[in-house]
Amino acid sequence: MMKRIHLFALITAILFGSLTMQAQRILTLEEAIARTLENNLEIRIARNDSVAASIDLQYKNAGLLPSLNAAGSQVFNRNNQYQKFTDGTVRERKGVQSGNLSGNIALNWTLFDGGKMFATRAKLEEILTQGEWVIRDQINNTIAQVVSAYFLIVQQKQQLKALDTQLGVYEERTKLARNKLDIGVGTKPDLLQSQIDLNSQRSQRLSLENQTRIAKQALNRLMETGLNRNADQGSDWFDVSEQIPIQSDLSLGTIQDSISKNNPQLQLQQNTIRLAQRGLQESKADRYPTLSFNSAYNFNKLDNKVVVNPFQPLFSRNQGLNYGFTASLPIFNQFRVRRQIQQAKQEIRFQQLRYDQQAFNLRLGAWNAYQRYLFEIENWKLEEENIRLAEENVRIVLEVYRLNSTTLLQLKEAQRSLQDAFDRLIRARYQAKLAETELLRLQGNFLQ
Repeated sequence: MMKRIHLFALITAILFGSLTMQAQRILTLEEAIARTLENNLEIRIARNDSVAASIDLQYKNAGLLPSLNAAGSQVFNRNNQYQKFTDGTVRERKGVQSGNLSGNIALNWTLFDGGKMFATRAKLEEILTQGEWVIRDQINNTIAQVVSAYFLIVQQKQQLKALDTQLGVYEERTKLARNKLDIGVGTKPDLLQSQIDLNSQRSQRLSLENQTRIAKQALNRLMETGLNRNADQGSDWFDVSEQIPIQSDLSLGTIQDSISKNNPQLQLQQNTIRLAQRGLQESKADRYPTLSFNSAYNFNKLDNKVVVNPFQPLFSRNQGLNYGFTASLPIFNQFRVRRQIQQAKQEIRFQQLRYDQQAFNLRLGAWNAYQRYLFEIENWKLEEENIRLAEENVRIVLEVYRLNSTTLLQLKEAQRSLQDAFDRLIRARYQAKLAETELLRLQGNFLQ
């Protein structure tokens, strides 16, 4: 009869758990990444900076074109005029009105500046490429954060499942201790200790549930979906998968090669070197002469209503086109150009050193991450074997305890070994996934 009751309770728990899972949709890792790429504020900010660079690039050829400016003015005058000549003649007018209309269109076209405008155009292209690598680096790092946050929830979900399994053993142990006490072959301390341990396990489950809610909210933050949902809904709108898939065939040589080709930080540093080289070209261009073409159309009209001086015109108009060339040759500028060239060369050497340092650090980081990855894979396989041994040990000791052939202390020790084995196994899986994620992040494989 008791077995039937326990079987009914187990079926009820499974059905209730299934209904609860249906209320929460399963969020896959791919969907979490897609939501993050769409909503994450850090990625959107990086994209905005790249858009600004792309706008500048649209006008990269503008520096090769001439500049054309127009100006015009209309002036009205009302003056009192007084003139006295050498022969004693005096002419005086009051309220003399006049108007002056003028306008011009000027064109200036730099034909040669030592190649500086071409270097500036190439620099704009490099700035756009730099913005693209900044976005890729932000995306690569953010996806790695999403993967870690997602599988942290999976780890905690596995821990909850393992804890539920252990709770069944603790409940069975408490029931056996009570039955033994009822038939006179057990002791009250054994029953009390069993109840204490059972309550301790239930407390651990409550704590783990709270940690899971916090971990879900952290994933929500990365996806930026929590801001779009009701405050009372929190992070309970989704659940995660139950498994932690691990690639166990990663190669260090392949990883090192991929870092040199695909790592966003390394590519970004290479782009910085190219920018410094463009800056050197701009500085060298200041050594050469500049040749410009200039042209202007001018118009001027003067209209006087009254004049005091008879030789002053009542009306005049002047208009015409002029054009020509202007050349400037730098002769001496306090060694400013030489200093700028030396500084530009020093900047290239500095950026090259930073590239070498970054490449070394990435290779070293990849080697360390790979060693950790190998260790975690081996540790995970070892704990897979340990969990089977611990489960079998608990079953045997529990049955022996049922037959009153062992002590509560031995059963507790078997239960503790099982709990530790569960913790180590689940932790080993998650740590192996973190090591794999770090290797993929260093490779830049999240962008492929």
